[in-house]
This record gives sequence, structure tokens and C-alpha cells, in this order.
Amino acid sequence: MPPVTDLPSATIEPKPEHPSADEARARLVEILVRTGDEDRAAFRDLYAMTSAKLFGICLRICGERQAAEDVLHDVYLTIWKRAGAYEPSRASPITWLATIARNRAIDWRRAQTIRRSTPIDEAPPIVDAAPLASDTIVADQEAHRLHRCLDGLEDRQRVAIRTAFFDGVTYADLAEREEVPLGTMKSWVRRGLMKLKECLEK
Repeated sequence: MPPVTDLPSATIEPKPEHPSADEARARLVEILVRTGDEDRAAFRDLYAMTSAKLFGICLRICGERQAAEDVLHDVYLTIWKRAGAYEPSRASPITWLATIARNRAIDWRRAQTIRRSTPIDEAPPIVDAAPLASDTIVADQEAHRLHRCLDGLEDRQRVAIRTAFFDGVTYADLAEREEVPLGTMKSWVRRGLMKLKECLEK
């Protein structure tokens, strides 16, 4: 048996020191700020440091692993777009990130509730707001007739009607512009409308 002094001495390596909470927070702030500057390497580090926690938030709210993974993807897209707006003085980085994750997951839950409460075969039909080609042609024809009939009125009647009905000017303002009594202006408009009606009915 070799003497004790000849045995290799055991080397005790010091345990790696974990960063303090303040150091971890400062590191996360730095990475988040760099992400706001569109630093992709920082964004990868941010994902590595926070994805487990944010996934846990998504999974707890969504209740489905696949859904939580999909929501988490949206969460990091949102983080990438909004990181430039992060202000360290207003919130800790993990609180800011967790809020985004929670909101996205809640949005997903609400969307699922709406879908489940309205079966697809009971959903109201989607109405196309665009006018039909035939309706457009008719409207164009009516507009042409209207302008033709307006052109057939006396100048003062035509100007009064166009200004009152197309520009939204009151009779009182019209009377002041033309320097005539209010009753006279109303009479011009009334007579013009009667002639316009007769023309359109032909």
C-alpha cells in the first residue's frame, strides 16, 4: 500500500456561483433592451432565459399543450415587435413579459369561447358589402339624371340646393351669403325642389 503522502490529492472545485436576483434582472433588462434594437442574438438569449416561464403561464391559462405552444409563438412575435417600447423604470422585465403572455393566452381562451358558443352551421351569413354591378349602374344613371335636372334649374335655385344639401350649409347661412331674407332663401329652395321632383319623375 503506498504511503498516504503518495496518494493523489483530491481537488475540490468550487461550485459555480448563481447570479443574484439583481444581477439576473439587470442581465434580462440588458437583453430586452437590445432586443428592442432588433438584436437577433439578444432575442435568442431572451427566449432561452424566459420561454420556460412564459410557456408555463400560457399552459396554465390555455389548458392545452399544443395551444400553449401556439400562443407562446405569438407571444414572442409580440415581444419582438414591442420590445422597443419597454421601459425598465416602469416594470421589471419578467413582469412585462409575463403580462404579454397572459394577455395573449386570455385572448386565445376568449376566442375559443366564442367559437364554441356559435356552431359554424348556425353562424350568420357573411354579407358582402360591395354593391352589385347592376346596382352600381342604376346608381350611376340616377346620379346622371339628378345632375341633369339640377342643371335645368335657375342659377339661384341650383346653387342654393347644391350648397344646402351637398355641402350641409344652413338656410340662414345661405341667406346671409346671398344677402337676402331667410324667407326668400327658403322659397328659392322650395321652388327648386318642386321643379327637381317634376324633372326626376319624367
